[in-house]
Amino acid sequence: MNFEFSQDQKEIFDAVAEICADFKETADEVDASGEYPWANIDVMRECDLFGVPVAEEYGGMGLGFFEWGVIGEMLSAACTTTGAVYAAHMLALYPIMVFGTDEQKEKYLKPLTTGEAIGAMGLTEPNVGSDAGSVQMRAEKKGDKYVLNGTKIFITNGGDAEIYVVVANTNPRRGTRGLSAFIVEKGCPGFSFGKDEKKMAYNSLSNMELIFEDCEIPAENLLHKEGRGFRVTMDLLDVGRIGMAIGAVGLAQAAYDAAVQYSLLREQFGRKISEFQAIQFHLADMATEIEAARLLSYQAAWMKDQGMPFSKQAAMAKVYGSEVCSRVCSKAVQIHGGHGYTTEYPVERYMREAKLFEIVEGTSEIQRGVIAHALLREAISK
Repeated sequence: MNFEFSQDQKEIFDAVAEICADFKETADEVDASGEYPWANIDVMRECDLFGVPVAEEYGGMGLGFFEWGVIGEMLSAACTTTGAVYAAHMLALYPIMVFGTDEQKEKYLKPLTTGEAIGAMGLTEPNVGSDAGSVQMRAEKKGDKYVLNGTKIFITNGGDAEIYVVVANTNPRRGTRGLSAFIVEKGCPGFSFGKDEKKMAYNSLSNMELIFEDCEIPAENLLHKEGRGFRVTMDLLDVGRIGMAIGAVGLAQAAYDAAVQYSLLREQFGRKISEFQAIQFHLADMATEIEAARLLSYQAAWMKDQGMPFSKQAAMAKVYGSEVCSRVCSKAVQIHGGHGYTTEYPVERYMREAKLFEIVEGTSEIQRGVIAHALLREAISK
């Protein structure tokens, strides 16, 4: 694995760095506004960032998940809310790209790729979190339609997205083999939105409740095959974990950069605090852990692009990256001292935002279970 960027990659990332500089300038305003970051989304549309790994025939760049990951890291370092929109959008785009029919790709993948439509994924329910195989939302086939009934919660981009991929139960007697995935459009009769969650952080990121009451969708909106929704979900979660890992690395980098700059300016006892060994050791640990988390994330994305099994690496990247992010953001606040506990400096927000990465797309406990199962399977097979 050689993660040195090619000239073409450098040109792309340099262009992204320019818009990220603007995003960073307005990140606090975006968060404080409580409004979905449409202005940033418009810029991302103009730069064709929503379809990085999608084939050119559908309007994408035709690149890989490695490039998608690096761009996601940059966006998250600049504006965590915008980075979260970018990652959550992939949760709708990816399953259509991989499992969709030609007709579904033409109708839904193209607008998701260009950013004309924002996407979201509906999996979590009031009684279904880590146990993704216990989805209770029902989908019954009636003639040439499916009728959806149930509720999804904590849906990132919910309400603002136009295209949703949702998982429902078509045959409860079959367990995980009874789950199926569907494409649902905003505005479909019987599909409405409920509560937008009030959260510890991400004030401008929608996390809306999706409500389905006798919602009829065409049978051709079934994604993949009936009873294969769990397969779609598991594949999607692996990609989503890469997204969370690179988002965590981006946020950790932003916190580290803020801590370094503050340490070079803040004086105590007649010296810059960067001259004190205690602060230097904090910075050394932060930088080392960020670099390790970044390499794990890049490795998982690279393996995905090579067509190699990457589930274990994605889980490793996610659990390590998210916990590094929390540690780094906490240390950044510590280096800022009392100022770090105020809203005058962004590290206070970073620390609150960091916790999300240890929960979404599978908690740290779930990731450790995934990793352990993979390690034991490997040991048994030797």
